[in-house]
Amino acid sequence: MAELADVWAAQGKKNVLGHVPTVRIMQSEAGAAGAVHGGLVLGGLSTTFTASQGLLLMIPNLYKLVGEQLPGVFHVAARTIATHALSIFGDHSDVMAAKVTGVPILFSASVQECHDLAIAAHLASLSASFPVIHAFDGFRTSHQFAKIDVLDHEQIAAGVDVLGDISRFQAKAMSPDHPTVRGTAQGGEVFFQAAERANATVQGLSQHFQNAFDVVAKLTGRRYHAFDYFGAPDATSSFCKLHP
Repeated sequence: MAELADVWAAQGKKNVLGHVPTVRIMQSEAGAAGAVHGGLVLGGLSTTFTASQGLLLMIPNLYKLVGEQLPGVFHVAARTIATHALSIFGDHSDVMAAKVTGVPILFSASVQECHDLAIAAHLASLSASFPVIHAFDGFRTSHQFAKIDVLDHEQIAAGVDVLGDISRFQAKAMSPDHPTVRGTAQGGEVFFQAAERANATVQGLSQHFQNAFDVVAKLTGRRYHAFDYFGAPDATSSFCKLHP
């Protein structure tokens, strides 16, 4: 993923917003996540790509992005974490380990969904001003060749309106024109008030995602929902189990 982004940047290929992205290769995934955090704090739209152990190195910065409510998308080829040995098969324990940070996760189940939900992830992240992980299987999906419907940048630009979201995000950026205090040490009586206040944002995330899914549906004709029910039409109760 990052290699393709690097090639496109070297070729001068512009993104949906009409800019040629700046691509930087850091020494480790910890540095990459730190660079994303720094870029977002300064008002720059930032994203990164990783898998497996690399995502674990990004967890400290994910906590910061969630706490500071900064929009950024982490595209993850989900794989098992190395234990007695390293393997790209087996499970998605890297993404499951990142759940505890509070970052919402979109999981694509096919190559076509990778295309569609990548767009939705960026739209929802900007709209909610919140980080998002967009994940997919790091072997079955990432190595699959498939024919899919691809939207070009002109189609996406014509169908989405993110300038307002970008302006609101950049208005919060660190600047000597409107200095703010960040990264302080707080006592419990203040810290937990702020933590509770963040619940209102978290509770509204599902609507931001649904709005992004609706935009993707208008662009592609493919509909996605935060929850789809398949089962008995006369059911009165349902149970949802998330595997740890």
